[in-house]
Amino acid sequence: MSKRLLLIGGNFSPEPTGIGKYNGEMIKWLAAGGYDCTVITSYPYYPEWKVQPPYDKHKNWYKKEVIESNGQGGKITVYRCPQYVPDKPTGKKRIMLDFSFAVSAFFKVLQLLPRKKFDVVISVVPPFHLGLLAVLYKKFRGAKFLYHIQDMQIEAARDLNMIKSPKVIKALFGLERYIFKNADMVSSISDGMMRKIQEKAGKDIFFFPNWVDVSLFHPIEDRIGLKTAYGFDVNDKIVLYSGAIGEKQGLESILKTADTLRADTQLKFLICGSGPYKEKLKADAEALGLTNVIFFPLQPFEKFNEFLNMADVHLVIQKGNASDLVMPSKLTTILAVGGLALITANDGTSLHDLVKKHNMGILVKAEDQQALTDGIVRAMGDNAAELARNGRLYAENHLSVGKIMSRFEEAVVIN
Repeated sequence: MSKRLLLIGGNFSPEPTGIGKYNGEMIKWLAAGGYDCTVITSYPYYPEWKVQPPYDKHKNWYKKEVIESNGQGGKITVYRCPQYVPDKPTGKKRIMLDFSFAVSAFFKVLQLLPRKKFDVVISVVPPFHLGLLAVLYKKFRGAKFLYHIQDMQIEAARDLNMIKSPKVIKALFGLERYIFKNADMVSSISDGMMRKIQEKAGKDIFFFPNWVDVSLFHPIEDRIGLKTAYGFDVNDKIVLYSGAIGEKQGLESILKTADTLRADTQLKFLICGSGPYKEKLKADAEALGLTNVIFFPLQPFEKFNEFLNMADVHLVIQKGNASDLVMPSKLTTILAVGGLALITANDGTSLHDLVKKHNMGILVKAEDQQALTDGIVRAMGDNAAELARNGRLYAENHLSVGKIMSRFEEAVVIN
């Protein structure tokens, strides 16, 4: 009889980016291997911050979906739970979103408790307090509990001043310690995050990095042809930011660099994606008269490999205090397509150390406008091809979904 797994996570397929993408691919891989997978999640809303059709018709109540796997007979049962989704997320509204999902997911866990016996229950952070639901299930049914941390949410909320009360922060860390104590395994996605989590949890942390399908995302030789297909000149140099467009990304820096470098008429800054701050960025670019900044909508998945291959430079922009707390998921795909990544990460952070060790990108100091501008100028230099090749090689050797998930299966599911 195949093992039964329960995933509790606020984001899931068909969300195209971020945690929802990885949760969806993880469960799909396990189901294809014959596992009976159940998911408690929300309706897809990210990165648009709006529940997407056709799910918007059912967003105010629960919905069940059953997806038959084309692998060895495993299947996926998805329970969608209602939650509050702000169209303009702020710190407080994000807290309300997480809390509302935790409440609706709690009732779904209660409903499932007497029904199915799951062998493994996986809780994915953020939101961190979903771990309490996994603890609840473990206490009643005895499942093995994996607590997987994609983003150190409490630290991020504190450092970005989303929660200012020291008493509230202390209480949240207390809840987190309780979850750590009851988790059979704790995992995370980068060395730096693992070190910080180990200090708090007092137990070994399993390395479970984000991955990429290196067969779907790969280098394309004719990048010049791709540029003309997207309406650019063959001599244009495309600097691309593709991903969520929110306040915490600090994307205003792209506009400032574009303003500084506007004399180079062949240098084009392309901002692709969706998010609550896109309209503000558009207005700011227009106010500055930046004809070298172009905005694209989120690209369809089937065209995404071609789209990424078109760019000469890929921007991975983070604020200084996030470099050790978040491993950007967009970087894995950039490396897979053999793209030249320009990454804002400070010396000593795990992201900086990893990129420097494998010589697979251009590193610039975070939140330093001049460093970003100088980095883009430097990116047009001679060693770009070497850095891009190193990135693809790293993706093939370390980021393949098959290799990472096989290791995960052996450590978490089989043992």
